[in-house]
Amino acid sequence: MQTLISNRRARFDFEILDTYEAGVELYGFEVKAIRAGSGTLEGAHVIVRGGEAYLVGASIAPHQPANAPAHYDPERARRLLLSRREIEELREVGDQKGLTTVPIMVHSKGRNVKLRLAVARGKKKQERDIKYTALDFYFFFKHNF
Repeated sequence: MQTLISNRRARFDFEILDTYEAGVELYGFEVKAIRAGSGTLEGAHVIVRGGEAYLVGASIAPHQPANAPAHYDPERARRLLLSRREIEELREVGDQKGLTTVPIMVHSKGRNVKLRLAVARGKKKQERDIKYTALDFYFFFKHNF
């Protein structure tokens, strides 16, 4: 499994409760761009509409902009390939207050491109700051004593 794009901010901003793996419906030039590492998951999330799950807010620039269609939108909604049971679980999660579904990383599995997504609860500012305070304390004493 080779990580192609990761959302490092997700683990900092959210408490991960459960993870899923989904296929992503992409154009050919989007697959080339992802394999080249040009894409971002910052601010992306998953929505469920009409019995299908979609990745919204992810930006994938075309591999060769001159060869991309004129009407191409880099931030279009991309359909996720999940089982019905998984889609139903994600729909129930979306209905619960305080929970969301965020993408963690895009990776290759064989020749396929897969998306790892997580059911997550947002951390409060104080929870995020505590982690850095402990790390700062550790490095301060490690380098000064």
